[in-house]
Amino acid sequence: MTVRVLVADDQHLMRAGLRGIVGTAADLTVIAEASTGLQAVDLARRERPDVVLMDIRMPDMDGLEATRLITASTDVRVLILTTFDLDDYVYQALRGGASGFLLKDTPPADLLAAIRVIAAGDALLAPSITRRLIAEFAARPEPTRPGTAGAAGSGAGSGSAGPDPLASITDRERQVLALVAEGLSNAEIARRLHIAPGTAKTHVGNLLTKLNARDRVHLVIHAYRAMGAPHQG
Repeated sequence: MTVRVLVADDQHLMRAGLRGIVGTAADLTVIAEASTGLQAVDLARRERPDVVLMDIRMPDMDGLEATRLITASTDVRVLILTTFDLDDYVYQALRGGASGFLLKDTPPADLLAAIRVIAAGDALLAPSITRRLIAEFAARPEPTRPGTAGAAGSGAGSGSAGPDPLASITDRERQVLALVAEGLSNAEIARRLHIAPGTAKTHVGNLLTKLNARDRVHLVIHAYRAMGAPHQG
């Protein structure tokens, strides 16, 4: 199956470069380009790509707001691609429903791999900044707006009284969650726990359902909030 990609960037040369990189992969194709945030939202809703490569700084509407609108109204996944390595941008992107975050100096092969894993929802892309940024994200309180829930899922870590979000998961699922938070893929989790890859995938799927998490990014957020940052030796 071909992964359909929407490229959203205000620079023509950047869009052309990304289209060229994506075009080198037989299993990926660029179906549309957007030069503003508003165009990105409109095209995402109309064309329903599998993945949007989203710039942050664009005219009309920035990529962060565009991401929020796209993920709130579709099942399209968004991969933020930017030159700015700023914690607050990543925080806002994850809060808005983005499934990944890459810098524009990422090697082409890594970008193609990122598109695939974001489209599959099968692994958390973990560049050098990800663990630090997710830990920072998880440490921040949820916005307290009357009548609204946190965008990261069931509101774990919001400080409000309520059931433990991890109460419904099994001991094995708790082990899997901790390994997801370390950035391990399903295959790596299977090797670590001496289980079949299909079993690891099933456990991850159960966690997504039980914790009402959009993807593995938000499973990591749950892990950091509810279990504390995993040991990083």
